[in-house]
This record gives sequence, structure tokens and C-alpha cells, in this order.
Amino acid sequence: MTITSEIELTAQLKWRYACKAFDPTQKLTSEQWTMLAESLHLSPSSYGLQPWKFLVVQTTELRRELRLASWNQGQVEDCSHFVVFTTLKTMSEDYVNHYIQQIATVRNVDVSTLEGYRQMILGSLVNGDRSSTIQHWAQRQAYIAMGTLLTTAAYLKVDTCPLEGISAQDYDRILGLETSNYGTVAAVALGFRSADDKYQHAPKVRFDINEVIEYQ
Repeated sequence: MTITSEIELTAQLKWRYACKAFDPTQKLTSEQWTMLAESLHLSPSSYGLQPWKFLVVQTTELRRELRLASWNQGQVEDCSHFVVFTTLKTMSEDYVNHYIQQIATVRNVDVSTLEGYRQMILGSLVNGDRSSTIQHWAQRQAYIAMGTLLTTAAYLKVDTCPLEGISAQDYDRILGLETSNYGTVAAVALGFRSADDKYQHAPKVRFDINEVIEYQ
């Protein structure tokens, strides 16, 4: 990374804020969305297991219902793209096997060479003590993906607003997830800020860097 791009990235991270009001007339280009979708697709996760699905809600009716399940936050309806983060409720051996097979296919190796790795994952997440808290584990992975999305969006000069002020139970009902193995965690609205959003001009408030980064 050159000095210029380093400065640009820092500038965009400072520019980013939780957008309170989107301009509903401005939409992401297909190229912008493709890059943002790839940032989700390429996001890291523990073991590489990707225990998530990202639901891009496009229909007006669903957006209206989700707004009511989001403390009536207007960003849900006014943004260009609205992404709901969902994660696995349980981890199965079938899911692990599917992932192991994907590794073998992509890397062109015999699946038998991955048996040790498969057993390690099963022992940790399926048959071990962590299986009882797998939903919490999966939710933590989702926040890694959210951070990747927010950073990518900032670099592309696309505004975002992460939303945790939602009723996950209502989201699951509205999106038909109640009988699936995925549950809502949070959401992110993406688009372009309204000129009327006063928060875009507020200075970013952070503790001094020496308070939050410590060298030992």
C-alpha cells in the first residue's frame, strides 16, 4: 500500500459514521454492490466455516415490515441496500462435511487428507462442549463480516448504518426464518447520506489512541 492510499483509507475511516438519514433517491451502482458483496463473501471466520447467510432485502413490503421491527428507524426503508445478518443456530456434522468437501474441491486435494482437520472441528463445535453455545459462537463470526463490510464501504465512499436496535424474533418471523437453522443477528443499511443528516458534520469521538492500544 502506498502512502497516498494509506492516507486515503484513514480519511475514509474518519469520514464514515453511522448514517442516520439516507437519500432514498441515490442507489449503489451494480459495480459498488458487487464489491461489497465480495467483501462479505471473502470475510474471515473461525475455521473458515462461514456460519452465516446474508439476506439482501429488496422488496418494499418487507422493508416496511422490518422498519416496524427496528424501532421505526427510517434507514431500513430509505437506504439503497439492506443486508440482514443471520447465523447458524446449530452446527451439524453434515455442515462440516460440506465445508471439508469444498476445501478438497477448491484446493484439488483428496478429502481423506483433511480427516484430521474435520475431526478437530467436530470435536470442538459438534461433539464438544462448545456445541451448546454454537449460536453465540456463530454470532461473533457475523460481526467479523460486518466489520469487513463497513470498512469496504467506507473505502468505496458508501455510507452505512449497522443496526442492532432490532427485534431479532420479529425479523425471523417476517423473513420466514423461524423453522430454519438460521437466526437474525443484526443488519446493515447501505447507501448515501442525506444532505439533511446533521450527524455527518459532527466530529468523530474516540478515546485517545494510547488509551485503547497498549504495547506489552
